[in-house]
Order: sequence, then structure tokens, then C-alpha cells
Amino acid sequence: QVQLVESGGGLVQAGASLRLSCAASGRAFSSYRMGWFRQAPGKERDFVAAISWAGSTSYYADSVKGRFTISRDNAKSTVDLQMNSLQPEDTAVYYCAAAPRQGFTARSYYTRVPYDYWGQGTQVTVSS
Repeated sequence: QVQLVESGGGLVQAGASLRLSCAASGRAFSSYRMGWFRQAPGKERDFVAAISWAGSTSYYADSVKGRFTISRDNAKSTVDLQMNSLQPEDTAVYYCAAAPRQGFTARSYYTRVPYDYWGQGTQVTVSS
């Protein structure tokens, strides 16, 4: 069992930056691919970013590419999401997710399918 706890959300103005962090329990963290998703009111939970177990490969939704950066520290069992140039459309609850199972294609990590564990979410609100 893996527990994920997000932190770092808040209310900011357009153009500002925020850094989200996700702390994971469990000794196998370094073998999990990790991802960030977000869900705006009345909308589906959408992929934001993902990172491989070693941190050598990362994936981004087109809407955040060039503004957001995902990173991980396996020694601390954390995965962060640095968000720059925030816009009102980035307003959502942001969720950290862990994908422990192997055998998925790279494209799969853009979907919710491989992710078995989810945090409770942290609210990010961007005012115009």
C-alpha cells in the first residue's frame, strides 16, 4: 500500500509560480512511475505530467509544456511539480498518483490506467 500526500497549493495571481510536492510512503517508491493530474470543477481528471522511476524521462500535457516541470527525489520519496506562468485555466485540484505496475506503453502514462494510488489533492487557484 502506498499513501500519497500533496502540499503546496494556494491562491495566486496570473503569471505567478507555485511548487507542489507529493510525499509518498512505502519502500518501493523508487520503482514507481509517478504522475500529476488535475481536475477543474465539472470536468474530467486530466493528465498533467509524469516521470519515470529514475527521473530520466518525463511527459507533459501540451497545455503545460514549457511552463511546468516534474521532478522526483527517490531518497526523500517525493515528487514535485514546479508550475510557472500560471494562468486562470490552470485552476484545479491537483492530484499526485503512483503507477507501480510494469508493462505499460509510454503513451499509457498520459491516462489514468496505470495509476493505482492517488493522493487527496491540493487546490490551486489562479486569479486573473
